[in-house]
Amino acid sequence: MPDDKPVHRGRFATTRWSLVLAAGQRSNERSREALNSLCEIYWYPVYAFIRRQVSDADAALDLTQAFFARVLEKNYFGDADPARGRFRAFLLTAARHFLSNERDRERSLKRGGATPIVSLDVETAEGAYQLEGKDLTPEKLFDARWATLTLDRALARLERAYAAAGNPDTFEGLKGFLTGDTADLSYAEAARRLNSTEAAVKVAVHRLRRRFRDALVEEIAETVSSPTEIDAEIRHLREAVIR
Repeated sequence: MPDDKPVHRGRFATTRWSLVLAAGQRSNERSREALNSLCEIYWYPVYAFIRRQVSDADAALDLTQAFFARVLEKNYFGDADPARGRFRAFLLTAARHFLSNERDRERSLKRGGATPIVSLDVETAEGAYQLEGKDLTPEKLFDARWATLTLDRALARLERAYAAAGNPDTFEGLKGFLTGDTADLSYAEAARRLNSTEAAVKVAVHRLRRRFRDALVEEIAETVSSPTEIDAEIRHLREAVIR
């Protein structure tokens, strides 16, 4: 298991905020592409937030579509300012305001709902929602799913880094130490699978965990306005997952 190159820790990036700002530009192709990208990434936390407050799954799906359509039509992102803080809080506030201002739900649904601007799989969404803890408030559910999404994206980022370094088998053999999916995975078993030694595996797992945190920091850095907010966001997401 050769030493992997570290996850890049370059200049502070605001990629997700860049998408938000692009989405706030009216009537151009880049804005629609940016909005579609944001919808594809974050639609489920918004759906879960809305679904927790709406008894009917189809109605929740229509409202989710309507929210993202309204974001574009009313240029919700036009007033977005990265200096105001975290994108997670920005999107949750936008969804909360959308629901509080919605006055025409029944008539909208009778018309067939909002014109879809992003593909939402109602069966997948509802299947996932039915597994959610019933004691979570809409806001806590939103944060929990945001946290899960962020961790999944960090894990995928790390997997791509290992693949790019030519070590996909190392990642596959050790990722259970991160995800806990393999409860009976031991250093000895991992060493056997990777044709290595327990000592080497322990070092590799330590490096994997360090690189995962680096990947998580990079992922979160794209959703906050300042590097000083990263640690607080990590703590918030950790608490959200534990709930």
